Amino acid sequence: MSEKSKSIVIIGNGISGVTCARNIRKQDPRVPITIISGETTHFFSRTALMYIYMGHMKYEHTKPYADDFWKKNDIQLRQGWVHSVDYTHKKIVFQNGDELSYGTLILATGSKPNKFGWPGENLEGVQGLYSYPDLLSMEKHTQSINRAVIVGGGLIGIEMAEMLGTRNIPVTFLVREKGFWDNVLPEEEADLVGRHIREHGVDLRLETELAAILDDGKGRVKGVRTGNGETIDCGFVGLTAGVSPYIEIFKGTELETNRGILVDEKFQTNLPDVFAIGDCAEFKIAPGPDRKKIEQVWYTGRMHGETLAHNLTSKNQVSYQPGIWFNSAKFFDIEYQTYGHVPAQPREGEWAFYWEDASGKMALRLLFNEKDQVLGVNAFGWRMRHAFFDRAITEGWEADRVVSQLHKADFNPEFHKKLHRLLIAAYNKEKGKSLTIPKRSFIQKLIGSRA
Repeated sequence: MSEKSKSIVIIGNGISGVTCARNIRKQDPRVPITIISGETTHFFSRTALMYIYMGHMKYEHTKPYADDFWKKNDIQLRQGWVHSVDYTHKKIVFQNGDELSYGTLILATGSKPNKFGWPGENLEGVQGLYSYPDLLSMEKHTQSINRAVIVGGGLIGIEMAEMLGTRNIPVTFLVREKGFWDNVLPEEEADLVGRHIREHGVDLRLETELAAILDDGKGRVKGVRTGNGETIDCGFVGLTAGVSPYIEIFKGTELETNRGILVDEKFQTNLPDVFAIGDCAEFKIAPGPDRKKIEQVWYTGRMHGETLAHNLTSKNQVSYQPGIWFNSAKFFDIEYQTYGHVPAQPREGEWAFYWEDASGKMALRLLFNEKDQVLGVNAFGWRMRHAFFDRAITEGWEADRVVSQLHKADFNPEFHKKLHRLLIAAYNKEKGKSLTIPKRSFIQKLIGSRA
């Protein structure tokens, strides 16, 4: 068998593609591997883009591996944009006309910021924030501007607002919903985040839609017009109304697509020797209860890469099993974690206990089913241990057990405010209970255990 027929080519050098390449190489030291990216030559931490803009890091600091790592591990890197794929002859065609043959093709092309056909959405100074070129563009187009407008709530919008704030650029934030990210967060959490955004000097406009982006006559943005007819002057517009799978070059080909590239539980597409992982992949059947068919977070991308690498190098094939959902982020200086499933609106038979500290910056929501078994948690300003809630949700712990043992989940610094005592008092009052925090033994106190 020739090297070309065995070679593995990965389009996309994000967390999914790179994790897959690394894990294949660990199991097979000889198979040829090539990673293609038009964005950058080397893999970098996409979540760190904001810190480059804020001056906390340089681009080279965001690369998890030294530049010689790839040569040492015999993984070829090729920078270039792909024009098309010839699945019949198993070759990739680049925009410059070059071609590359493959034996196995892995599509890990990621996402792109959403656009919804707004007038002026393609003007200079209008963009999302997903890629390294996006960061360079933002750096260029936010020089000496008097105001920026961000359109669409969510995590990327918050990051962009924080970035602009570090340069003292006034920000107007347009969110069409009644509460910030209230299609994801319950009302109380959405209110908490909204207050915090305004405390950081951001002009948050809820229930306000973008109608048009205005042209200065030279192809550059000069302002926006809202749905209620107001004009807001600005020199930059951030489009942060979510992302979509980046699959334009695959649409209309023999590769099956919907919103993303359709795959089964082993990331196989409808074509032989062609797989898709990461943000661009769409499962035909969701990979578990309350899991989405398209998963666009860092840790799921890593798991996609690990699972596919195992299946490509092992006779023991496995299906993707992501387990309990979790995610984490920051809303300025409030840390957010979520475990399990916490919908914006409880479903029939579910009930929630919500506690919020008097400061309005720390909160916890616990969601339970009709049997009082924990389903999920939202934590704000309170660091929690992943393992605790993974176990509690998997084993279906009842409400009293979860509440009384929350001290085991507490991951806040040693001298941080003892939030568990405040929460358990509120829970007892609301539910007519008399739960107490189990006392630690002398040995536990001596070794500093939180068990």
